[in-house]
Amino acid sequence: MKKNEQIDYYSSKIPIVKDTFYTKYGKRAIDIILSGMGIIAASPAYLVISILEVWFHGHPIMYASQRPGKDEKLFSIYKFRSMTNETDEDGNLLPENQRLTKFGRFIRKTSLDELPELFNIFKGDMSIIGPRPLLVDYLPLYSKRHRMRHKVRPGLACFRIIDTGRNTWTWGDQFENDIWYLEHVSLWTDIRMIFAVVKKVFEASDVRADDTRVKFDGGNLSETRSRYETTKM
Repeated sequence: MKKNEQIDYYSSKIPIVKDTFYTKYGKRAIDIILSGMGIIAASPAYLVISILEVWFHGHPIMYASQRPGKDEKLFSIYKFRSMTNETDEDGNLLPENQRLTKFGRFIRKTSLDELPELFNIFKGDMSIIGPRPLLVDYLPLYSKRHRMRHKVRPGLACFRIIDTGRNTWTWGDQFENDIWYLEHVSLWTDIRMIFAVVKKVFEASDVRADDTRVKFDGGNLSETRSRYETTKM
């Protein structure tokens, strides 16, 4: 998509999912090989983080969240915990900013909290590259067009391909980017995005550590997903 080209968030056009030898077989083979290598290479990090998780956050060291996968089949996505389970006198969890620890902020900032997702990829729940798996609550809120994002495996990331000419990133931008991906997925596209994933890991982000997300309500397609971006507009 060309820079500044208008994006129609409310288009009713149903996308056609690209169907090639790569999408049927090659992509999954790459996922198995790279996630397997990643799990082996990261095994020392898993051990160290697990020990620190017990020290800073207690048990369990990871949390699981139900997310819709390919064809909306639910699966459990795993991440290392970045917050404690502290509650108030009534037994309600304290606000996230009060439960986020220094260690939790560090693993968020460096994306180390997402290392367990390599097991999701190896199992076949996810792919390295694909639309991010969002909340199950969002399923009835998508348009028919945007619900098609579940026709491919969700991924660790689906980096920005469409160029809006803006620094901000709305829900509509994200969904349209996902649609572009499933219509154009190829080995070359995935290679570009895999390198972007690696670059992101080595570029720690304070925004990611501190940010909270604006929930999708079905009608806020033009609203930024990030509260950080909202305050900076």
